[in-house]
Amino acid sequence: MDDEPKSSQAGERAAEGLREATAKEEAKTESKMGHDLAKGADRFEERSKSSDGRSAKEKQKG
Repeated sequence: MDDEPKSSQAGERAAEGLREATAKEEAKTESKMGHDLAKGADRFEERSKSSDGRSAKEKQKG
């Protein structure tokens, strides 16, 4: 028998479906924009900027 409960397997399938849907949406957005979206640390910096254009790092400095 499986050591994993059914709910865990269902969760894994749901998570995989979410990852696939996210990848499709990201590819669609990148295609529309004409360039790749930032990844990793670059993406964090891009998302952390507010309407004033300052990053989280700049705001912490004072």
